Amino acid sequence: MSIAIAARTALVLETNNLRGGPGMELVSASLQRLILLLGQQTLPLTALGQVVITHDGLPPHICKSIERLAHRRIDFVEIDPDTGYYDAKNVGFELTDASRCDYVAFADADCLPAADWLERLLDPLDGPDGPCVVAGRTSYDNSLTGIALTTLDFMYFPSPLRPGGTRNFYANNVVFRRDVFERYSYQALDGVYRAHCQVLGLRLQAAGVPVFYEPRAHTQHRLPDTRREWFKLRWLRGQDSHGLTPLLVKTYMPAPMQWLARSGPIGPLCVLASRLVFSLRAINHQDLPRVRGLRWLGTAFLVMAYSAIDMTGALFRGLGVHTLGHTKADAQALSYHR
Repeated sequence: MSIAIAARTALVLETNNLRGGPGMELVSASLQRLILLLGQQTLPLTALGQVVITHDGLPPHICKSIERLAHRRIDFVEIDPDTGYYDAKNVGFELTDASRCDYVAFADADCLPAADWLERLLDPLDGPDGPCVVAGRTSYDNSLTGIALTTLDFMYFPSPLRPGGTRNFYANNVVFRRDVFERYSYQALDGVYRAHCQVLGLRLQAAGVPVFYEPRAHTQHRLPDTRREWFKLRWLRGQDSHGLTPLLVKTYMPAPMQWLARSGPIGPLCVLASRLVFSLRAINHQDLPRVRGLRWLGTAFLVMAYSAIDMTGALFRGLGVHTLGHTKADAQALSYHR
């Protein structure tokens, strides 16, 4: 890959997913662990044009220690405690240097990137016909639980706009040409926890902007630290389907089926039922570890069990019961420190 591309790229890291947990010490430890991993990349952090980290008030001595680990200057941006996950990414983007960074990559502080993640993510940009957006592959770990949840939370669907493209992407593993993200960015969605990137994917598709999919640019998302937070994550994912359903219906359903967008819990439950089918089909596909025999049956059972929790959350939300959600749902924090 041309080093010139890296020199024209800014990396934005947000720490919102580290807000959960007992205190700033764990946040600092998790962030330093990530910086060490990024420092061991085949494409070093020092090759990038800029690195921006948004945070909730890291002490100056921690910021300096992180810079020493990175062997480079980092722009630290303190955000308000009620700043949501996607707002933090928008804030980080605004702090990137437009004069020298033509591309902006986004990652999460709670993810564990493969050793060649950054190089693989930026590599498709090199060349005269490089794409405007490149999405890498995100997954959970290789346990049966991790495989099952990956099929639910991190599926990719082929794009009609270009071969090797994807309709959707995830905000923890994507790079944009600067002018494209500046034009679209992440938009506010009331009461939605983590579906903003899916909505942006729909907007890009409607605008004819293809997203290139590079599965070798892999990062592993951690699972929540506690069972309580794991359950809350599933519930919030299910409730997100309520806010996402009208957009999916408008984009993909024929006119006679548009009523599903205003059907209370019926539309979201149909969306989740369709997702369940795709998730079961995704087992042993989409670069996931292969499972056979009883392990396949166990994975399929977990997919169905987790989907049942998601559907319960969607049902409650469709009936108007907001047990775990609020207007700034994407500002809610789980703990991802283990």
